[in-house]
Amino acid sequence: MADQENPETTDAADDAAPEAAAPEAAAPEAPAPEEAAPEAPAEETPAAEEPVAEEPVADEPVAEAPAAAPAAPAAPQAPPSTPKERKVASRARRGTRRPATPEERNELRRQKAAARSRRRASEKAKRGEARGEGTPPAEHGTGAPKVRLGKVVSDKADKTITVRIDVARRHRRYQKIVRSSTTLHAHDERNDANEGDLVRVVEARPMSRTKRWRLVEILERAK
Repeated sequence: MADQENPETTDAADDAAPEAAAPEAAAPEAPAPEEAAPEAPAEETPAAEEPVAEEPVADEPVAEAPAAAPAAPAAPQAPPSTPKERKVASRARRGTRRPATPEERNELRRQKAAARSRRRASEKAKRGEARGEGTPPAEHGTGAPKVRLGKVVSDKADKTITVRIDVARRHRRYQKIVRSSTTLHAHDERNDANEGDLVRVVEARPMSRTKRWRLVEILERAK
């Protein structure tokens, strides 16, 4: 009996041994699902997209691309502020350049001087025509001499009288009558005028350091 039981037990042990070994053999294979876990997303295949029915597109006029915007106008330059900059800008507009050599500058000065002389002569002629005068005298001293009326204030010197000229004129701004007087020495050849006389004197050639006038006539004797 014992011998019979031993084979059975051995058979049972043999049957159990493979079952026990199976778990041991399966034990190392357990991490396999963990390693395969990261690859799971890669293995997932995207769901098949359903075809979307395309809607018929009506023939619409294609909008033309907007024309290129015109170029913005250049920003206006600031006007020249200094006289030198204004002169340079004026030359640039006329298309002229500044003379570089001394000869060119001298020639330009001569041309400007001649132009000024012509302009002044024409302006002087126009002023003479406006006043109704003829051509001015060519020589100095050929015009009409000045004439003054005054009162003799001294006749002590020989052949010389001192005449006071009274002047009354209106002030330009204040329109007030301003009175002033001046004295001059006149030549009296015959010592005819006396103190207090009203006389007329005329401009003459210089006869001394202060005498530039000459007695013409006595208008009124002193009383």
